[in-house]
Amino acid sequence: MADSVVSLFVGTGLSEQKAKETLKNELVTQNLKSAIEQVGNVSEDLKTDKDVGKLLYHVATKLKTRKYQRQIVDYIATKKITSENQLNAAFDYFKHFPLEPIDWSAFEQECGVGVVITPDQVEAAVEDVIGKHKAGLQAQRYKYNMGVIMGEARSKLKWADGKAIKHEVDMQVLDLLGPKTAEDLEKPVKQKAGKPPKDKENIKKKEQIKESPSVDNFLGQDGEVKSFTEVMGEALKFHKPGENYKTAGYVITDQTMELMKEHLKATGGKVYSRFPPEPNGILHIGHAKAINFNFGYARANGGKCYLRYDDTNPEKEEEKFFTAIREMVEWLGYKPWKVTHASDNFDKLYEYAVRLIMRGHAYVCHMRSEDIKGFNPPDSPWRDRPMEESLQLFEDMKNGKIQEGDATLRMKTTLEEGKKDPVAYRIKFAPHHRTGDKWCIYPTYDFTHCLCDSIENISHSLCTKEFQSRRSSYYWLCNVLGLYCPVQWEYGRLNLNYTVVSKRKIGKLITEGCVRDWDDPRLFTLTALRRRGFPPEAINLFCAKVGVTMAQTVIDPIMLEACVRDVLNIKAPRCMAVLDPLKVTITNFPADHSGEITVPDFPADESKGSHKIPFAKTLYIERSDFREKTDKNYKRFAVDQPVGLRHSGYVIEVESLKKDNSGNISEVLVKCLKSSEKKPKGFIQWVCNPQVCEVRLYDRLFFHKSPEDPSEVPGGFLNDVNRDSLQVIPNAYVDSSVKGAKFLDKFQFERIGFFSVDSDTTPSKIVFNRTVTLKEDKDKD
Repeated sequence: MADSVVSLFVGTGLSEQKAKETLKNELVTQNLKSAIEQVGNVSEDLKTDKDVGKLLYHVATKLKTRKYQRQIVDYIATKKITSENQLNAAFDYFKHFPLEPIDWSAFEQECGVGVVITPDQVEAAVEDVIGKHKAGLQAQRYKYNMGVIMGEARSKLKWADGKAIKHEVDMQVLDLLGPKTAEDLEKPVKQKAGKPPKDKENIKKKEQIKESPSVDNFLGQDGEVKSFTEVMGEALKFHKPGENYKTAGYVITDQTMELMKEHLKATGGKVYSRFPPEPNGILHIGHAKAINFNFGYARANGGKCYLRYDDTNPEKEEEKFFTAIREMVEWLGYKPWKVTHASDNFDKLYEYAVRLIMRGHAYVCHMRSEDIKGFNPPDSPWRDRPMEESLQLFEDMKNGKIQEGDATLRMKTTLEEGKKDPVAYRIKFAPHHRTGDKWCIYPTYDFTHCLCDSIENISHSLCTKEFQSRRSSYYWLCNVLGLYCPVQWEYGRLNLNYTVVSKRKIGKLITEGCVRDWDDPRLFTLTALRRRGFPPEAINLFCAKVGVTMAQTVIDPIMLEACVRDVLNIKAPRCMAVLDPLKVTITNFPADHSGEITVPDFPADESKGSHKIPFAKTLYIERSDFREKTDKNYKRFAVDQPVGLRHSGYVIEVESLKKDNSGNISEVLVKCLKSSEKKPKGFIQWVCNPQVCEVRLYDRLFFHKSPEDPSEVPGGFLNDVNRDSLQVIPNAYVDSSVKGAKFLDKFQFERIGFFSVDSDTTPSKIVFNRTVTLKEDKDKD
């Protein structure tokens, strides 16, 4: 039987390998076989016509509205549709006009039925295109991009035969250029970029451009950071509400359009999306992309977005996770239209499961979970058990009469990845945080997700690419139950190098003492990033820059840190700090000085405010900013080199040094003079009467890019932990402008980095986390 079908398919032009692969898909096999038999009723010769065979295979694999297959095959058999262009136009027509009766006259017009393209028309169209590109062809000859010429010629003659157009292009190019020469046949040599002459002025300008934040890219006209959707722009474009049936892969049934009318009546034609996290862990940087896509898209289109907790696993859910998830959504700048739970629908989901059994699409199975794992488990011996038997067993499962692990409810469908009969319900004798002991069976993600989307009238079900393999079962389940079917769109998951985000692995890092908790600033959970001082606008900006790509994205943290710097550069006021203080005494401090200096919060824009700091004879500088001996490239403070004190208007130069018993410098005695009298090589930060603060400096938690990859880290991720990733400076000096700073207040410590107030701060001592370092200063030595 199989051999005869393979022979039938090979006869139409398929290779033997392709024919055998097709047999693995029962639906495509059935569609192709019936199409071949149908054209054979018109003429046996058509069954072995390779051009017809190619079109029939296209119909069998690509047509979504299967009820029109017979009509389309008739058009192919009678040679009214003879090209893939016409066939695709037919598919598009049914997608845009799914309701009956079909206007076959309009259909034929849209598909180019009866349109005859003469050789003269092809010649004239190609001649016109060649004329436009004549200069380029004569200059580059056969190395010119012929694809552009073909594309333009095709666009002029939509229904022309592609082979005829290519032949005419080849002939006219040959007529214009003559036969290919030896030079035409040579492969182009890749030229190595030569080193341009050094132009110090241009190099300096380029460095300044590179160093400066790309303000025009991420700031709106109001000077605020653009939203996720403003940065994404046209890239964030999905179907219009109510036009679900126009999207690729969407399955249309006889009920689709009536259900769509009811959906639009309920939603008012607005975008409805949802963010559906599992409340069994803390959100991480990858979730930030999902939050932005779902909430951001709804907001940009005047729609609504649910926060729906996927609380179908009672054993792992904790109240602290529910709270933290909502906090992070709101911290990123979004407010849920409604907060719902999958458990809100447990009664309705149970009813749907019963309906699924009654319609012959689900059965109770007794295979153990370990026996159905993987992609090629054996078929269940209970797949064809009587519907009444499955109904009774499912009720027994609900009533606690069957032990955990002894039965599941499975759906009769195959996921796109090949996994057969996914589980819909399993037994768990565990109380639920919201429903208590009412249930001892709980639905799975594969069963719950699409049905909750349908119940909530979601128009755009946006999710990461790993769920692409579940899209067919998503559509199948809604359709076999006769429910409104949303559209699932996928985008690439966001991953970062040098981190782990698995709940289990972060838990292991905590229990092993590698980090303190879920919000340890070295992690990439959202609570950790907030505590470290990452602004929500920067995270949203980063997600927008990563984009809507379908590719699984693995990004270096440098890109995220760059977004943080860009935002903090315009948000974080400046102050001065020294992490390793060296005492400086000015021996000739001006008697008439007021003892205060006004410092701008943002030196690049002094209109944004200022603060006052004390200035007296005793102050402190960074120990690393002073040397006893210097060289020609050194620009800071030394015994024989004065330096400017930032914002003070004064330059200091060494009079003498004091050292301790170990020979370390303990104090520098200096004299000062106004900077107008002596121009220094450089300027340094300083503090006077400072706040004593604790400062925490963070480095990467892992040494390798992929700590979970055994080829990079054979001993496991715990062996890759950087045990020196946290450095605590208990007594750093920060200028008095930070006094009274609260948790999450952010500052730029001039010449050091961006810092944020930590939650460990007490009334007696401020604790700062270094958020990110400043951009590297190539001139600093």
